[in-house]
Amino acid sequence: MYDLCEKQGIPYRNCGKWILAQDQQQHEQLERTHEFTKSIGVPTHFISLAEARSREPDVMARNAVLESPTTGIVDSHTYMAYLESDFQSKGGDLACHTRVDAAEPLSSGAHGYKIETSSPSGESSSITAETLINSAGLAAIPLSNSILPSHRHMKPYYAKGSYYSYASAHPRPKMLIYPAPTTGAAGLGTHLTMDMTGAIRFGPDVEWVDDPNDLSVNAERLSPALDEIKTYLPNIQREKVMLDYAGIRPKLGKGSAVARGKGDGFSDFYIKKEEGFEGFINLLGIESPGLTSSLAIADMVDGLLYK
Repeated sequence: MYDLCEKQGIPYRNCGKWILAQDQQQHEQLERTHEFTKSIGVPTHFISLAEARSREPDVMARNAVLESPTTGIVDSHTYMAYLESDFQSKGGDLACHTRVDAAEPLSSGAHGYKIETSSPSGESSSITAETLINSAGLAAIPLSNSILPSHRHMKPYYAKGSYYSYASAHPRPKMLIYPAPTTGAAGLGTHLTMDMTGAIRFGPDVEWVDDPNDLSVNAERLSPALDEIKTYLPNIQREKVMLDYAGIRPKLGKGSAVARGKGDGFSDFYIKKEEGFEGFINLLGIESPGLTSSLAIADMVDGLLYK
């Protein structure tokens, strides 16, 4: 990702990330996180509390700090604009504001897939594609269920996450700050993130909703979010934290963001070539890290289809 950003002039910052433990139980969770990152080749290491206080004096970590030095942020809009331009330059056609009404496998995909679409004006059309990659985000599971037999259907879960802006110049850490993950939790805690200008915001939290289009910000979420933020940024000015916006993550279950323990692993990023349906790839439960891992996901899909 960093190499692509450098080559294409896409703004990014390799700012790094800290994950904080406030007690021994959280420290043990960080140890498990560290072992997992080592197993997949992602560099992490523990730093001393003294070093943490020296580098980020406003950040509170009572027990342990796990650092991810290669974590960073990217200008998502510039990155997506690049992907769109690159796709079209290679002969791809993009049909925005077009609803997929049905996707019918022809001879279980051996003869492709008939895809029925409609425009906002109600105009209908159809195409037949040799391969079908279901990367429909919040609509991916319903679309998959319309193709696969009923015993392979999955239930979609929608986790609304509210974000909170911060209208003060202090405190303003230079790292991304995450509380320790909680086993089986649906989210990674109300963490501190930032944009390309250095302005910080907090979030997302987790609020289960039934409507994937419900992007209203719930004012009742602010107070508990502030309580969580104060655990790692005690000098935050509560009156400067304001409701900002909300988004919704597609989930495969209500405990999918963090390893569930007992060897169950994670329940996200379902990337699979569906058995019995030639040329059909499902991408389900692709949450927000799907943006920065999109190049790796594309390589994996290419391998599933053609290697």
